[in-house]
Amino acid sequence: MSDPTRREPDVIVIGGGPAGSTAATLLAQQGYAVDLYEREHFPRFHIGESLIPQTYWVLKRTGMLDKLKDSHFTKKYSVQFVNQRGKLSEPFYFVDHRPHEASQTWQVRRSEFDHLNLTNAKEHGVRVCEGARVIEVLFEGSRAVGVRVKVEGEPEKEVRAKVVVDASGQSSMLMDRLGLREWDPQLKKAAVWTYWKGAYRDAGRDAGATIVIQTEGKKGWFWYIPLHDDIVSVGVVAGYEYLFLDRQTKDLETIYFEEVARAPGLQPRIANATRCDIFRAQKEYSYRATQVGGDGWVLVGDAFGFLDPLYSSGVLLALTSAAMAADAIAEGLKKGDTSAAQLRTWEPQFVAGMERMRRLVCEFYDGFSFGRFVKKHPDLKDRVTDVLIGDVFNDAVDVLWPLIDDLRAEVAAEKAKAGA
Repeated sequence: MSDPTRREPDVIVIGGGPAGSTAATLLAQQGYAVDLYEREHFPRFHIGESLIPQTYWVLKRTGMLDKLKDSHFTKKYSVQFVNQRGKLSEPFYFVDHRPHEASQTWQVRRSEFDHLNLTNAKEHGVRVCEGARVIEVLFEGSRAVGVRVKVEGEPEKEVRAKVVVDASGQSSMLMDRLGLREWDPQLKKAAVWTYWKGAYRDAGRDAGATIVIQTEGKKGWFWYIPLHDDIVSVGVVAGYEYLFLDRQTKDLETIYFEEVARAPGLQPRIANATRCDIFRAQKEYSYRATQVGGDGWVLVGDAFGFLDPLYSSGVLLALTSAAMAADAIAEGLKKGDTSAAQLRTWEPQFVAGMERMRRLVCEFYDGFSFGRFVKKHPDLKDRVTDVLIGDVFNDAVDVLWPLIDDLRAEVAAEKAKAGA
């Protein structure tokens, strides 16, 4: 374990969310000195509350599993889909697909979950500074060599390190400084959400299920995420122009309830509930950097990219990118190589996994029906479930794509025939 009293770190991590705290913890576990600078003081609010099963493996590595098992977070066993007419799909039970404890995951309040992760990093010897604003990443030529940081109550200072990990979230210091951000040309979506107390919950192992509820005309969808303390997170996602530009009002409450009125599958669930928080919005948020790293620097989590939240992949992508990056950094430090080539060794595998998840997100928006696909290919329900649990960093699920293409063509032909 690293010594928290030492002065010069091997690695500096910018940001204490799941990606930053995970990368820092894994590097500290291997004996490296890590400084983590977090602008805010935890706990703090954050969206992205539903974990998927494949987060288990990184959480196990960082020592977070026991903390989660001892927590009051709602246990999650499945995901369900509700179509635009309010019809509920057959549940996708993770444990039926893989009989392992990893198939039970959690719905988390991110303020608490992220605080647990940051505390866990401290326990592993990471020197964590909250209320610390990183002003800039220092470069010598193309190589990152440290940061200039302002910690509350202290003068600005420069801190040098062999590697800088940018885990600063969607503001992503290095992505914008280096001109790496590319907005997704298809997933120009936005979200409006709030929280309800006393909303309906299904019984038994369905009580903690994530439910994806389509709106009429398939213009958008609601997430329905049961949290602890009888709170449910409910938000609508739709095209940015549709949600914010193509209507009379900018008022978030009005927009939200106009979409509730178009969601017959949601209305009875919140009919007897009480709204217990403000309305929040996020706009045009799907993007990716053109590379994960360079000489002496790496991007992880939302600082590298963010994908539409349809399949609750946010925390998985954060944890997985952090773990892959930490392994590449540790290997590089061990052999004295922190070049771009070394720090990007994990990029092809990670980007391929992210692209697989993105593909299924795009298919959903293009009208893909899980029910119809599974009915046509019952032997491939497991492969569909692979994507839903987040097992996308191998090529086993690639069998789906040509068959989905075939089904899309079949549906298009049926529509053409019906319109003839």
